[in-house]
Amino acid sequence: MLYKILTVAGLATFEIYAAIPAGFAFNLSPWVIFFASLIGGLTGVYVAAFLGDKIRAFFSRNKPVKEEKPKTGIIYRIWDKYGVIGLGFLGTMTVGAPVSIAVGVGFKVPLNRLLTWCCLGVLTRCALFTTIGYFGLKLF
Repeated sequence: MLYKILTVAGLATFEIYAAIPAGFAFNLSPWVIFFASLIGGLTGVYVAAFLGDKIRAFFSRNKPVKEEKPKTGIIYRIWDKYGVIGLGFLGTMTVGAPVSIAVGVGFKVPLNRLLTWCCLGVLTRCALFTTIGYFGLKLF
């Protein structure tokens, strides 16, 4: 049973959408699925934040300073409209925390604020999809 829990947590490190159905396929308790996917998702957030910060520091170390381009395009409009909450929470709910953190590192967002909203997004995402999976299986 331990390998099933570790599989769910490992999948959640990269993608919660795969972890929760795998937990139900393994016939795990919804609470076990929730906590395993939550721990895995939070681990993914912190690993992505740690690696993203190290990668940015590595590439910006020897990079010459360039003239800054005007900030136009859809990504910048979304960023201007929703800010760090949209990127951290809504980004985590849609595309996942690692992608949201990578975009945030690119935008030079304060990492502690981004981590807070990504963690809340992971918590909400795990609770929502575990609940949907549990009650969805009760229909059959």
